[in-house]
Amino acid sequence: MNLRSLLSSPYAGFLAFSAVILLLPMVITNDYYLNVLIIIGIHSIIAIGLDLLLGYTGQISLGHAAFYGLGAYISGVLSARLQWPSLAGLVASLIGVAVLAFLIGIPTLKLHGHYLAMATLGMGIIVFIFFQELDFLTGGPSGLIGIEAMSLFGVPFETDLRYYFLVCGFLIGTLLLSLNVVHSRVGRALRAIHGSEVAASVVGVNISRYKVGIFVLSALYAAAAGWLYAHYITFISPSSFGFMFSVKLVIMVVIGSLGSLWGAIFGALILTSLPEILVVFENYETTVFGMILMLVMIFMPRGLLRGIGDVSGKALRAVWGGSGEEVPEQ
Repeated sequence: MNLRSLLSSPYAGFLAFSAVILLLPMVITNDYYLNVLIIIGIHSIIAIGLDLLLGYTGQISLGHAAFYGLGAYISGVLSARLQWPSLAGLVASLIGVAVLAFLIGIPTLKLHGHYLAMATLGMGIIVFIFFQELDFLTGGPSGLIGIEAMSLFGVPFETDLRYYFLVCGFLIGTLLLSLNVVHSRVGRALRAIHGSEVAASVVGVNISRYKVGIFVLSALYAAAAGWLYAHYITFISPSSFGFMFSVKLVIMVVIGSLGSLWGAIFGALILTSLPEILVVFENYETTVFGMILMLVMIFMPRGLLRGIGDVSGKALRAVWGGSGEEVPEQ
């Protein structure tokens, strides 16, 4: 493999990204900023899974906050009520969410368009109601307290720095798995389904199997992220897993760039960090946030990541060839 093919490989970007996030604590040592980076990492895991479902397969979900919440609550309840170790809570969360996503996915993914969106929305609302009403387990609207801090194989993750590296490990693993899915036969099948389910079925793609499979995988990503969140905050409440968070997740994927794993991470970075920046606007924070989203969708309809790429490409073409010549390959 020559240098050009190596640099053009998607795994080159993966290696560079992994190196950057692992070295970032050498530059950012403030605990507050590390806390924000941890939440960005957790949101990125969910956004990557949702992008596989929405961006690559074309199946919209407005209920992913439910899977995120189930991952948090299953492990949180087992930890707070039964003193289960956090690793056992992860296994229970993944199994529980996988079973639920499979059972929901079989009938739900036969729907299309806004019917599918409404079905997943209904599922999310039902799960949210359970979080609120089963107060003997979940603590109800007041939330669940007493969740033990993360400890794996006897190693406690009691500091933000240690937890940051734990989240980075999960994010890197999630991204690597997703890149393998996207650049495989499965990824080609998903893109075929997105393009036309009829055409995909004609060439032998098992539509139902792939749609349910990717739905379960994206739900597992959300469950793992919920587990990380619960044992980091050590307190969870239903308000963190409501309908608006599901909408926020969809916005992360759309704003970042649909059908791009890097766009999902970029969208999670922007939408998680932006409220921290907009605090200076105090009562106008929501208005300014909405205006930013509106401007992005008007002037960069393909998403921020691709929009920035388009703008930089035009700038390079203007520099290298104002008369319409192509930019020299790097």
